[in-house]
Amino acid sequence: MPQDADSRTHLVLIPSYNTGERLFSTVSEARAQWTPVWVVIDGSTDGTGERLARLAANDPGLKVLQLPVNQGKGAAVLHGLRKAREAGFTHALTMDSDGQHPADLIPAFMQASIARPETMVLGRPVFDASAPLLRVRGRRVSNSWTQLETLFAGIGDSLYGFRVYPVDSLIHVMARQPWMRRFDFDTEAVVRLAWRGVKPVNIDAPVKYLTAAEGGVSHFRYGRDNVLLTWMHTRLMVEFVLRLPWLLVKRVLGLPPFQR
Repeated sequence: MPQDADSRTHLVLIPSYNTGERLFSTVSEARAQWTPVWVVIDGSTDGTGERLARLAANDPGLKVLQLPVNQGKGAAVLHGLRKAREAGFTHALTMDSDGQHPADLIPAFMQASIARPETMVLGRPVFDASAPLLRVRGRRVSNSWTQLETLFAGIGDSLYGFRVYPVDSLIHVMARQPWMRRFDFDTEAVVRLAWRGVKPVNIDAPVKYLTAAEGGVSHFRYGRDNVLLTWMHTRLMVEFVLRLPWLLVKRVLGLPPFQR
């Protein structure tokens, strides 16, 4: 059910880059379910930032942050997280602006986070016929690497960006290294949070791949972004291997492999 009052701890955070008209539908659907909703305009050149800012002027539950140039999804999320922490928020639900994510599940994900605030609440995608087969198979590969890198910590899906993060923990892991600023953000975030001892809670959620006629916009590029993911998993595996001796010692001692 939609929330009745403003949350002082949990907000919805939507990064957007040249999403066009679909952005306004996504924001409207999110606002129907939660207050507040923040949108980070990541250097968009399609005029959506200015239009959304005018809407926000008449909606106290909507806040628009604008970056002057495109910096990538992870960078936009980090900018929003830092502003959210300054405002006193402890958790942020991230969702894409292109209509792929189910706004009607925002309250359920938020309630799961409120019940267990020490966790990260992760969407586990349920695909329909619109899902490109190549991308479905590709994420299976990425998920397999993620399971290994986290010693099978129980992450249901490493790429689905509909999830609730603890703000402090995510800022901490992002501030310690220069990556996670573009398409590599979603996967590396859950791996590094798992290494920090943040346990996952997985909830099934549908994912839609909208056609251009339906207003769908995708900035995914198979070659470029798969190279980025490959480089990301290479880095994570190197770090994992360096950690492995100590992880094995902790296992022998009966200690949790990953903790704060």
